[in-house]
Amino acid sequence: MSPEIALADALAPIPSLLRADSDDALIKLWLHGRPPHTQRAYQTDLRRFRSQVTKPLAAVTLSDLQDFADTLSALKGSTRYRILSAVKSLLAFGHRTGYLAFDVGRVLKLPAVRDNLAQRILPEADVHRMLSLEPNERNRALLMLFYASGARVSEICGLAWNNLQATAEGGQITVLGKGSKTRSIQLPPAVWKLLVKLRGNAGAEEPVFRSRKRGSFLRPLAVYRVVRQAAKRAQIEGKISPHWLRHAHASHALDRGAPIHLVQATLGHASLATTSRYLHARPKESSSRFLAL
Repeated sequence: MSPEIALADALAPIPSLLRADSDDALIKLWLHGRPPHTQRAYQTDLRRFRSQVTKPLAAVTLSDLQDFADTLSALKGSTRYRILSAVKSLLAFGHRTGYLAFDVGRVLKLPAVRDNLAQRILPEADVHRMLSLEPNERNRALLMLFYASGARVSEICGLAWNNLQATAEGGQITVLGKGSKTRSIQLPPAVWKLLVKLRGNAGAEEPVFRSRKRGSFLRPLAVYRVVRQAAKRAQIEGKISPHWLRHAHASHALDRGAPIHLVQATLGHASLATTSRYLHARPKESSSRFLAL
């Protein structure tokens, strides 16, 4: 293809079938394919935005966005960052698809957010106490899998038995991650045995972790309760969530010498910079040791 043809294709109008014909339709297109919990969070953020800025999206100005940002000043920095990021993402999507003439959110500055990752990394002793004190067999397997795989709660909840494969050294799971990308994660033999023991006569399409009440796939809210109860039993304070076990996996693996690219692949991080945050969260060295104190 010649450069002239390539340029013409790039500048050609976007076909109408790919464009939205209303703000609501644009939001629906923007949300499509995202995990259900992400869609719910973004819808909440956008309802807040649209209740404050009542103009159509095409009429929104930078001044409107800045005024809206000012209304969020009483919220935590991380919450403000999330809400404004959602609005910026929607406006950028609207511009890319041709629905909006300009991306007015592009120059909106996001609030600085303190990285508190270090506060959410549990010590190894705390994690092992959570695992050893869990009396329920299914819940113990669930906790072990979270820690051993570093998978996200949506990835674990969506596991069916055909997503588990035996290997020479035990087994592995294949999860559906962000961006509908699949990845396989090898499991230690001890964790694999716990999972296999749970199966019984379950079919290939049936859930690995079944809801006791509904008999279907375990929901994230139920998993949160399991993790919170395990943390309480282990006398760990704070609102511990399943994601804390993902943080623990990454941090502990790196502490024990795991190559950072391997940790990146296991966790499904798109960028190595995301994985490297764990190195900075718990540094082993500091220039302070060179000071005369």
